Amino acid sequence: MVATGSDDLSPEDLTRRLRASGALPTGRVIAVQSGERRNTLVSTIVSLRVEYSADTPPPAPTRMILKGSGSGLDPVLRQSGEHEVSFYREVAPLTPAGLLPRCYDAELSDAGIRLLLEDLSDTHMVVTPWPLPPSVEMCERIVDTWAAFHAFWWRHPRLGRDVGTFLDDQALAAIGVERHQRYARFAELLGDRLWPAARSLYTRLIEALDRLITPAYLYENCTVAHGDAHVWNLLYPRAGIDGSVRLMDWASWRLGRGVNDIAYMMAVHWYPERRARLEASLLERYHAGLCAGGVKGYSYEQLRYDYRRAVLGALMIPVWQQSLGIPPAVWWSHLNRLLAAVDDLDCASILS
Repeated sequence: MVATGSDDLSPEDLTRRLRASGALPTGRVIAVQSGERRNTLVSTIVSLRVEYSADTPPPAPTRMILKGSGSGLDPVLRQSGEHEVSFYREVAPLTPAGLLPRCYDAELSDAGIRLLLEDLSDTHMVVTPWPLPPSVEMCERIVDTWAAFHAFWWRHPRLGRDVGTFLDDQALAAIGVERHQRYARFAELLGDRLWPAARSLYTRLIEALDRLITPAYLYENCTVAHGDAHVWNLLYPRAGIDGSVRLMDWASWRLGRGVNDIAYMMAVHWYPERRARLEASLLERYHAGLCAGGVKGYSYEQLRYDYRRAVLGALMIPVWQQSLGIPPAVWWSHLNRLLAAVDDLDCASILS
């Protein structure tokens, strides 16, 4: 059974799991108490307080986050939770310290998922109240963190072997069929609210993606990509805390181009004025961070081109979100911001 609180997670069970993770070399858990419980679209999150026997060393975590599956999920959303378990099993153990919350246990069963994660609430915070964008300084630190993460995994020899999966032509073709079907339903739902110029762009895009999204392009400059890299899927150090940004919520991770995450952060969520002011400088900063992290043979010109392609591909995000039952309050603004970004960056010329 997947635990949903302290009633389902006994001290003996937690002791065993913490020992397996290396977080509890000696001593034992004597009590587990549940705190605040939050329900999100795809998960249930419970804070835990842990008490130990007297012989337990001080570094043992006294507070943790228990993340489990939500109830009544769309199968695609349920699968995303399973995907997050694979991230904490495959990717997190190899990732340099300081980029992710520590994971003490990642379990997958017929009942759903269960993650035991480091509770960083004393030292970190959600960067801003949604949908307010972060300050320039915050954005710079966030982009630096993405560059460090993407650079570490850039063309890593374990990618596609024991970390993630490379999709072949057949798998991409199946995704393409689903893409056509979801867009048809999306366009029918919106009716005249999807204006003629937008419909024309989508028609060209849907047809072009079948030939543009190939294994050769996806994996030429491959890294681990988040897939849902808005700024509320990370924790930012509190004022006065000398800490690093921590990247979290990895239910949509994949192998692909890292710049897609930067497009998700900016083009999907920022209105034209902010993009015009910050987009170029942050892309330059991201590229400098990749180079500092050891990435070679990837020019800034290639990054700019890949960013424009990423913005084009991101037009499918509101389509998928609507099809999964995510409220229009989320995806309608994404749609309009992305269409503005496509115009500003002349992305449609790529389709030619």
